[in-house]
Amino acid sequence: MTQQSNTPKGQCPVMHGSLTSPNMAKEWWPKTLNLDILHQHDRKTNPLDDGFDYRHALKQLDVDALKTDLKHLMTNSQDWWPADWGHYGGLMIRMAWHSAGSYRTADGRGGGATGNQRFAPLNSWPDNANLDKARRLLWPIKKKYGNAISWADLMILAGNMAYESMGLKTFGFAFGREDIWHPEKDTYWGAETEWLATSDAEHSRYSGERDLENPLASVMMGLIYVNPEGVDGNPDPLKTAQDMRVTFARMAMNDEETVALTAGGHTVGKCHGNGDAGKLSPEPEGAAIEDQGFGWMNHQARGVGRDTVTSGIEGAWTTNPTQWDNGYFELLFKYDWELKKSPAGAWQWEPIDIAEEDKPVDVEDPSIRHNPIMTDADMALKMDPDYRAIAERYYRDPALFADAFSRAWFKLTHRDLGPKQRYIGPDVPNEELIWQDPIPAGKRDYDVDAVKEKIAASGLSVAELIATAWDSARTFRQSDYRGGANGARIRLAPQNNWAGNEPERLTKVLAVLEPIAAGFGISVADVIVLAGNVGLEQAIAAGGLSLSVPFTAGRGDATQEMTDVESFEVLEPLADGFRNWQKEHYSVKPEELLLDRAQLMGLTAPEMTVLIGGLRVLGVNHAGSKHGVFTDNVGALSNDFFVNLTDMNNRWVPTGRNSYHICDRASGDVKWTATRVDLVFGSNSILRNYAEFYAQDDNKEKMARDFIAAWTKVMNADRFDV
Repeated sequence: MTQQSNTPKGQCPVMHGSLTSPNMAKEWWPKTLNLDILHQHDRKTNPLDDGFDYRHALKQLDVDALKTDLKHLMTNSQDWWPADWGHYGGLMIRMAWHSAGSYRTADGRGGGATGNQRFAPLNSWPDNANLDKARRLLWPIKKKYGNAISWADLMILAGNMAYESMGLKTFGFAFGREDIWHPEKDTYWGAETEWLATSDAEHSRYSGERDLENPLASVMMGLIYVNPEGVDGNPDPLKTAQDMRVTFARMAMNDEETVALTAGGHTVGKCHGNGDAGKLSPEPEGAAIEDQGFGWMNHQARGVGRDTVTSGIEGAWTTNPTQWDNGYFELLFKYDWELKKSPAGAWQWEPIDIAEEDKPVDVEDPSIRHNPIMTDADMALKMDPDYRAIAERYYRDPALFADAFSRAWFKLTHRDLGPKQRYIGPDVPNEELIWQDPIPAGKRDYDVDAVKEKIAASGLSVAELIATAWDSARTFRQSDYRGGANGARIRLAPQNNWAGNEPERLTKVLAVLEPIAAGFGISVADVIVLAGNVGLEQAIAAGGLSLSVPFTAGRGDATQEMTDVESFEVLEPLADGFRNWQKEHYSVKPEELLLDRAQLMGLTAPEMTVLIGGLRVLGVNHAGSKHGVFTDNVGALSNDFFVNLTDMNNRWVPTGRNSYHICDRASGDVKWTATRVDLVFGSNSILRNYAEFYAQDDNKEKMARDFIAAWTKVMNADRFDV
């Protein structure tokens, strides 16, 4: 019997396009809370075995052989993408720089610690043009060493080896970056609707005079830092200098580091703009399948070597672009410079009356010489008074410059790798740097039960114990592995004065816990976490269960001298939905702020849900607020929050911008008050399913066990030593 098809002739029998878009619901209901950032990097996307441990795999890596292979690659040119002057150094350095340089301090996102440059949007950013070729050149090496080296580590190491192959002594290198396997969804790159949109475009990242939106660092969508042609493409080195200060500060760099990185990055390699950019095919994500995953291909001309088009600017910065030397400063200060247009039509600065011997040779024909070039950012080092003073100091002292650059390069490429405990490999520097947030080792072997007894007899309430431990731990960010309870920096500036930490309550609690720590000769950090566990165990008992809370000793106490106050200021929570608090009203909805914090803390949607429900009934809201405390037995761990949230005998009545009454449907009496953060767990379709799950009669103990697990995860998130 022949089966009849209902598909019209010539029509595809499967749904495709927008009908199967994973963002379809978001497109239809744009105000719906999008939980995707809590679900990214699911285990199902990772092809490695469940038990794979990258840190263990690194122990099998032949580091010397890998470094030798990388250095050999630098001068082993390939016809399909020939190296400038026979050396891939400049290309590999740019790849490493742009991998690491997307980091920003405000939320710790971006950076090179995940190998995210392999995926959209970064792999197709205009500023990353032709870096797809650099990664493909590395493929034979990645293939050879396999799982023993991640793409994230390999891309940064390639930059290091490029510098070493050209004569720079680098400061060091650490392995330990683990690859992700699909694009990140948690990083906000800007609201612009087009690449390289100027500051006067719709949805600009600028407001006021020139205030760059937080947490962004780059000046345009699709750039790593500043526009090389000048602000909005209009050359003006003094204005560019101001952009540089903001951008590099948001990459955790000061003026000295900014000058060193700019000069050191431009000491080698060149810009490419010797052709018509209009002839290039789309970026990798938009390219044809036959382009083999490459973008920006020129199918109408050579498009390689001297005819390559990348930034549109054309030329090298120095006389010897494959050697580490002081040539950058020599040319910058030796000559006067004038504005010109590149063959591709980009603004660039070229020297006036330059000596022939100071010109770099052509990338393919050494008998031909061309003018060197400078970008607007380079000229800023000459024209901005503060930058110039630093640049002149480096010019006079090449050894100082080399040291300053190697340290700044190390910071750039390791800033998001986390504290030194996470560093692996033979080239990890011995010197401990303040930006690594150093913490001394803590005592591991002591009578934990005796400490718990002392805490329990201290007179501190369950809410005081739990809130202090939570506030200490909640600063952890999985984006750059900063913050957390280890180090007990909650007792130091700036954290001890943060509004979210309730300084008065914090002072009271620390006055009790610090003597306990001193009496046992252990860290305050351990005692703060242990105190939270004591409070939680008391709450569990009050809820009618007998469950213990795991504890791992060994945290240390940082000192004020070990703490860069300015660097830690960016970790201040401006909102914490877990304690139902906002410092002030923001344009972003409270539930979206909660989602952002949960993701930074590394929590899943169920973990976020159970923590909210548990913390509410424990009564640990900021300043004792009663919002969301849906229970008559405050201080006992129960599932009351979920039971009462999902009770259809109640109705919700808005009373303000972020306040609601929970009223009895029959009488109209107000039973509780709430915020949007509370009620989203009963209104959002996904979160309500979790809330209903924990509200079930058979899940009371399940809720407590899950709360303990999530609590312990938060307390131990920064324990890289266990």
